[in-house]
Parts: sequence; structure tokens; C-alpha cells
Amino acid sequence: MHDALYYDKKGEGIVCNLCPHLCTISGGKTGFCGVRKNVDGVLKSLVYGRPVAVNADPIEKKPLYHFLPGSKAFSIGTVGCNLACLHCQNWDISRARPRQDSPMIAPDEIVRLALDRGCKSVSYTYNEPTVFYEYMTDIAGLARKKGLKNVIVSNGFINPEPLNKLCRLIDAANIDLKAFDDSFYKTVCSGRLEPVLDSLKIIKAAGVWLEVTNLIIPGRNSDKDKIRDMCRWITKALGIEVPLHFTAFYPCYKMTDINATPASMLEEARRIALDEGIKYVYVGNVYSAGGGNTYCPECKALLVERIGYGIRVVGLKDGCCGECGARIAGVWG
Repeated sequence: MHDALYYDKKGEGIVCNLCPHLCTISGGKTGFCGVRKNVDGVLKSLVYGRPVAVNADPIEKKPLYHFLPGSKAFSIGTVGCNLACLHCQNWDISRARPRQDSPMIAPDEIVRLALDRGCKSVSYTYNEPTVFYEYMTDIAGLARKKGLKNVIVSNGFINPEPLNKLCRLIDAANIDLKAFDDSFYKTVCSGRLEPVLDSLKIIKAAGVWLEVTNLIIPGRNSDKDKIRDMCRWITKALGIEVPLHFTAFYPCYKMTDINATPASMLEEARRIALDEGIKYVYVGNVYSAGGGNTYCPECKALLVERIGYGIRVVGLKDGCCGECGARIAGVWG
């Protein structure tokens, strides 16, 4: 076990200040996430150095489409999560509980493995990286010294103080904005919307490259007016150059009674976002004729062609459109 950050003592218990749940944890118990434990009045991380998923992934899998395209991200995740989404696609690790006999991989070993495998970044992903905050920040500091970038794939359900510190260590983030509806967050995810919106604004203001994903579940968060409201909020609070990914739901975990998202529903969401002025809007998890490509928002020239996780840069030169010269937002090299 490893000492955890961001907590206060409260009588014989502990209040964890890492995320908006603000769990009060009595002796010997864990918080909502299941991986931060009160041990004799000290908050401990049960997952420090104990990843359960380690892979070299395409950066496009995160998904990040405007950040070092075609590169590999050394991706790690542990068990645990601070939300409890009924549709979780990684529920086998997010709902699992830590085992102290699982193999350890120290932060410097993660960095060495990333370099050995030719990765340009380390990605904290698979489960919610907030719950392995101490492990993540220790790796990120070492990775940066070795010239690696740091990427989080997160639900954004984290308090401002730890997030601001994290933003000094990371280079890119994809945040899962699950719905533009607080009731959805409460009933489907056991969370709240407002802290996620606050996190998005903090990340953007910190200068971290930001992309947003919205997984659309038919009949649950697919209302067109809500999608339009979300797009309008993004344009106002984050700007029109933040890429937005609409991705397809497939029945899993506790939502096996809902059909997969049809491609037509994602295409309609994409049209709404483009109509609201967002420059870069993508469709994922389904086949889409052109919905995964990057086009110049000015002259509509094809810049990056994507088929699955394979990419072909065809019209992008030094971060600009090769046809009209317009600057294309992103981190291209």
C-alpha cells in the first residue's frame, strides 16, 4: 500500500478530497472507488504500482485524433473507478477490487517499457485514472523527463485542486462527457454533471490539448435537443476547435436490454455539432463514410484519412491545410 494524497481527518474517519464524492471513510474501509482505504487514520492507495492492463495502443484508440497521429501510446490501467456506469465497457476491471498479490510495475519501469516499445506517450486509461492518481503523477513526472508525453482518458469526475496539479504534468486529455443531463449522471453513472463541466473548463484553461467523447445510448442520452445544448455549451465554454467524438454504444454490463446505437443516430449528432459551429466532429465505434476523417474546416480538403485505427496523412503540412494554408488545431509532431 502507498500513501494517498488529498484527504482530511474527521474524528476517527477520513474525508477523501480527490473527487466530488468526498467520501467519509471509517477505519479499515474504502471509499466509493474501492481502491483508497483508511488504514489506521492514513489514506492508502491499494493500486499504486499494480496495473492490470498494459499495452502499446494506437493514440487513435483513446480516441485522440489531433494529437501525434499515427503514434503509439503506452497505455496502463488499474482496477477501480469513482463512477458506477451501468453501461461500462470495462466493468471487469472498473468494478473489480484490488489484490495485493498482483504483480507490481514501478513508475520507472513503466517509462522504460514505453521507450522500449517506441511509444511517444504514456496513456492513463482503461479504468478511471483519477483513482490511481499517485501512481499516475509519479509516472508522468518521470515520463516527461525522458521526453514522453502524458495522456489521460478520463470521466472528468475529479476535484479542482488535484486536477490543477495534474494539468501541469499532462499534455492531452480525452474526457468522456457522458450526457448533458444531471439526472443521467445520477441514475446511470452515480455521479453529477457539474463537476465534469468544471473539469473540462480547467483542462482547457490550463493549455492541455483537449478532446471530448460522447457515447450515445439510444433512448437514454440521445435526445437531439440535449445534444444541441451540449454542443452549444462546448462552443461557448471550450471553443469551436475542441474535437468532439460521438461513439456508438453496444449492449454490455447492466444495459444488455438496449440496442446498439445505429450509425444514423451518430451521423445526426455529428450534423448537429457541425451546425453549431464545432469544427472537428467525429463518429466512432461504427462504420461511417468519412465520419472518422479530418477535413479542413475552411476549404473541406481531406487532411487525415482514418480506417479503424489505421491512418493516412494526406493533406496536412506542418499543422496546416496543404490546400488553403488554414491552421488546423492540434499537436501534430
